[in-house]
Amino acid sequence: MQISTTFRHMEASPAVREYAEERLDKIRKYFQRELLAAHATFSVERNHNHTAEFSLTLPNGIVLQARETTEDMYSSVDLAAARIERQVRKWKEKIRTHKPHGGPSFSIRQAVISSESFEPRSGDEGEADKGKGMASNVHVVRERTLEVRNLAVEDAAMQLNLMEKEFLVFTDVDTKTISVIYRRKDGNYGLIETGASAPGT
Repeated sequence: MQISTTFRHMEASPAVREYAEERLDKIRKYFQRELLAAHATFSVERNHNHTAEFSLTLPNGIVLQARETTEDMYSSVDLAAARIERQVRKWKEKIRTHKPHGGPSFSIRQAVISSESFEPRSGDEGEADKGKGMASNVHVVRERTLEVRNLAVEDAAMQLNLMEKEFLVFTDVDTKTISVIYRRKDGNYGLIETGASAPGT
């Protein structure tokens, strides 16, 4: 299986790329030869931790993701690939029977903001600062674009697990409005129904 790759804070390594392709290719057997679109990101942090992150998109739109960090890149690849395989085994019947609900998708921006952006600082309470917004003081650590798809609530819960995310924004196919599903600390799911219509509807 061919995968696109990104190397961060390290030189591009054909050996690591080929090893990741071999490990991910074993997942093919669960999808009856369906072609997978896959992307792998390999990075080395300052503390010498090696991170492998995989994102696989199936023809029916389902996304599988896993991220692992160890002191060795090959170990990280092994663990991340094994994690995806465990996900697939657990959800394989629902994955196989999932049918795309169609309808337009749209993108939203997710940003991670430094906690220090909102911490009070000495000297910030002067008259000149009153009434000013926080926009100029906000430090964005990282940001990315997320796709908001049309999903049933049950499918959204499955996708949340397969992506191993804390939350998922989606358009509810029943209400045609934007909703957010997230995993609660007690292990249950929380569902926020915003009542807002998706763009273009």
